Amino acid sequence: MNAPSLRGIGMTSLRTRERMIDRLREQGIRDERVLAAIGSVPRHIFVEEALASRAYEDTALPLGFQQTISQPYVVARMIELLLEGPERRALGKTLEIGAGCGYQAAVLAMLTRELYAVERIEALLARARKHLTQLRMAHVRFKHADGNLGLAEAAPFDSIIVAAAAPRVPQTLLDQLSPGGRLVLPVGGMSNGEQMITLIERKAAGGGFTETRFDAVRFVPMVVGVE
Repeated sequence: MNAPSLRGIGMTSLRTRERMIDRLREQGIRDERVLAAIGSVPRHIFVEEALASRAYEDTALPLGFQQTISQPYVVARMIELLLEGPERRALGKTLEIGAGCGYQAAVLAMLTRELYAVERIEALLARARKHLTQLRMAHVRFKHADGNLGLAEAAPFDSIIVAAAAPRVPQTLLDQLSPGGRLVLPVGGMSNGEQMITLIERKAAGGGFTETRFDAVRFVPMVVGVE
């Protein structure tokens, strides 16, 4: 895409993006690093052209393959939880499970220089690579793989974020978390609709974990295998 397409016009303009950031503040997002990152990413290039006018609404939008691009508030909330902590914690070396179209990866890429993104659907991964190439985010390393397995060859990670719901926290992801690291993911089953954003913190000493639950959400489930 050319530069005007990245800037957007009308319902995809910079002013529309700024109104989205104002709404996120009203909804309680406080970390200015997160707000600046989301405000810098042109969400409209990540959705189908027919849906571009809705790109800055606070809603999930379909991507095909029974997948969605997460609503901006949920992206902001989960990343903010990763960043919370003493002395304005940095993301550090980060793993994203469920790259989808690449939108959340683009936001994360504004906040760290070491980002690994895993996606199980090859066609979506190709889309994510294309979008981040447009944005000149060459430091993001993508892999077509089963997210349930994490990314052992690049572990351990200071931060892990998962864009699909698991019935329980995968042990493989706990094993790949650095001491003092944080893992954020939706936990819960699809049958009863009860999913909660869950923060797992690995203690810096002793290797134990703490778990805290936050907002109710609804994500597609984590699926085993690749396609």
